[in-house]
Amino acid sequence: KNTNKHKTIAIVASVVACVIFILAIAAATFVILRRKRKKRAKLVRHPSSDGNNLQQSCSPENANNMFTFEDLARATSNFSRNNLIGQGGFGYVHKGILPDGTEVAVKQLKNGSRQGEGEFRAEIETISRVHHRHLISLIGSCSTGSQRFLVYEFVPNKTLEFHLHENMGPVMEWEKRMKIALGSARGLCYLHDDCNPKTIHRDVKSSNILIDHGYEAKLADFGLAKSCPDNETHVSTRIMGTCGYLAPEYAASGKLTDKSDVFSF
Repeated sequence: KNTNKHKTIAIVASVVACVIFILAIAAATFVILRRKRKKRAKLVRHPSSDGNNLQQSCSPENANNMFTFEDLARATSNFSRNNLIGQGGFGYVHKGILPDGTEVAVKQLKNGSRQGEGEFRAEIETISRVHHRHLISLIGSCSTGSQRFLVYEFVPNKTLEFHLHENMGPVMEWEKRMKIALGSARGLCYLHDDCNPKTIHRDVKSSNILIDHGYEAKLADFGLAKSCPDNETHVSTRIMGTCGYLAPEYAASGKLTDKSDVFSF
């Protein structure tokens, strides 16, 4: 019995040590990337010889597509339950196929959901001006009457939350977890240090990290994102986000900084 007990303790200790080691590496990588990006951002913010600056690099390259309700109904087979790939307090997400064969995710917002018209417009504005391999890409939108839709690129391998808590298959390998953690960190570094103004996501959690078949992470759901001018240390705002992921200082004071995202991460 004592031998078995010692073996169990050794196994548990090994697993805990591995988890702590991986988290430490991810955190260190996040800090290093952030420092490098800050140095680069300081250089890029000054106009270059051709007149370009960081503000322009974070602006949308092309105007987003405006879809009609009929366009989205056709793409999703009239919002068929067979195409339903996600749902929550915000509404529903259906997989769709555009006439040119492009696969998309159509986010249909519930009337009276936590994401009202202001958040809808904020999400469009935020995601339209940021472009990064670890951030979800917005393809277009639709607003008709009381119905609002956002059309995103389709990311095929569900969310990090699914793989950690809902997947009945094999447990995700640590190598894949590390890859997802680093990808998410790079996406956050881009929002915090390479965009002008700085963008704070405000709702970083496992269900908002999408994964492709190569286990590359894409940060999604910018409905609560806030911009923070470079000359400001924080943004004072009403407290929003997900319990368990909120930074204590933000929850206590309503003062939002990029460190709030780091805590959630």
